[in-house]
Amino acid sequence: MIPVSVYNAIFLANRVKFGSLEHVVPILLAVVFGIVFINFAKQSLDKQKQKRVLHVFACCISGIVLSFHLYKISLGHYNIKTDLPLYLCSMLALLVPVFTYYRKFWMFEILLFWIIAATTQGVLTPDIPEGFPSFDYFRYWVVHLGLLIIITYAIFVYRMRPKFKSVFKSFVALQIYVVLIMLMNDVLDANYFYLNEKPESASLLDYFGEWPLYIVVVQLLAIPYFLLIYSSFFWFKKRFK
Repeated sequence: MIPVSVYNAIFLANRVKFGSLEHVVPILLAVVFGIVFINFAKQSLDKQKQKRVLHVFACCISGIVLSFHLYKISLGHYNIKTDLPLYLCSMLALLVPVFTYYRKFWMFEILLFWIIAATTQGVLTPDIPEGFPSFDYFRYWVVHLGLLIIITYAIFVYRMRPKFKSVFKSFVALQIYVVLIMLMNDVLDANYFYLNEKPESASLLDYFGEWPLYIVVVQLLAIPYFLLIYSSFFWFKKRFK
């Protein structure tokens, strides 16, 4: 049997490190792909095909998430208390095909802030237990970077723009989602979103006090964060008006 200290050392050694090739290369590839994908759609496709290719892309992202969970179930150690796709990015990946199919503005209002806020930290500080070429590695980057490409596509191809009230619509929707996760945690005796206790490892939540104070602090920080995201659209609108 492998000693715990040795197992932890191996586990940490396999994690994707900040600034490594495993971290930087996927981001660069996604930037190149996103630029080519969006420019091709704008210049070479009619509106119907623009909608179709994005919907297919979104379905591929959702399919990869579903495949990953089915793969984990097949291994025989799937734990519904920790492994369900209830974390925001995974849930968004499953739901985003609904947006790309219907293209409702109210969906865009919510998804814009959720996607940018949720994926930015994941892209800048990846939390991937196993590096290249594991399934989890590819799932992680496809989900985080794919969601960003989809919302960027909606901005530049569909020319969707948030309104000031979109900030608060998205925030209210987030509160509803948090309440649903709290109920799910109660049913499953789980800790999704760390709503029942902070993670054992060091995290930013350590600076926000004990439960439930850190939950309140994070919720309050979401409003200025969403406003910061909106300010970039407001600035560009005023700058190029």
